[in-house]
Amino acid sequence: MATYVNDLRLKEIATGDESGTWGTSTNTNLELIGEALGFGTEAITTNANTHDSTVGNGSSSPARAMYIKYTGTLDSACTITIGPNTNSRVQFIENGTSGSQNIIISQGSGANVTIAPGKTKIVYLTGAGGSSAVVDALALLENFLQNGAAGSLSQLNITAQGDLRLEDSSGGQYIALQAPSTVSTNVTLTLPADDGDADQVLSTNGSGVLAWSPSGVTLDTTVRTSAFTAVAGNTYMINTSSASFNITLPGSPTVGKQVGFMDVNSTFDVNSATLLRNGVKLFNATADGAIDIKGYAGTLVYTGTTYGWMPMS
Repeated sequence: MATYVNDLRLKEIATGDESGTWGTSTNTNLELIGEALGFGTEAITTNANTHDSTVGNGSSSPARAMYIKYTGTLDSACTITIGPNTNSRVQFIENGTSGSQNIIISQGSGANVTIAPGKTKIVYLTGAGGSSAVVDALALLENFLQNGAAGSLSQLNITAQGDLRLEDSSGGQYIALQAPSTVSTNVTLTLPADDGDADQVLSTNGSGVLAWSPSGVTLDTTVRTSAFTAVAGNTYMINTSSASFNITLPGSPTVGKQVGFMDVNSTFDVNSATLLRNGVKLFNATADGAIDIKGYAGTLVYTGTTYGWMPMS
């Protein structure tokens, strides 16, 4: 007995059947294969809100076509159920209806796809029976390319030294990022996890990991006359005319952090500024230090755990 269990609903002749007439069935199957690779149209009853679009067993059906255009006049959205719900295939489906209404493509109780008037989508039918779903095969790409819409990709390759252009709000001007004309080896730059502090700049560890680092140091305009804890990125005006006092260096510094000091009253030679290292090396030593140079104005930079805080100027 012949069956029609394939996705195109072609007649599958059982062994020993149709002796002398199998050629007719085979020719019909070949015509239906051609139909499946072609374009079909199917009209929806005027103002219908549901429509069944079924691929017939061994007979011509518009719904068999790879590209099918639904026509008719609608006054509300229409749900089109494509059957049988065991068919698993890919189709181009166009909403060619009039009335400015959506069509909703369904196959079972699973997900469906909405197609706006005048639009076409590529969908695939899961063919899972009662729980079948219709899936927009290009949803990710469509969302990514659509102007003004958000999208996600795990990787985007821009070839031939092409630009990544970030446009302004009007779309008239842009900022572009571009690779060099020749790259000897692949490079990945990993951005910091936060937005850093004011006046910091991006620096690299030499292995592609970027971090925020001071662009230099900023003058703290308060004249310090007693003990305090310094903050990386600042230069402090120090007045030791009355007595020496302790300055605690920044805790848990990262490489490249800087802190500066100025002997504004030129008294460091009499009353030095004592530097407390705060758990890291200072001048390549595990001991606190002092600045006793009259009129000193300079900067310390944190070089890492090996040497610690070292003078830069």
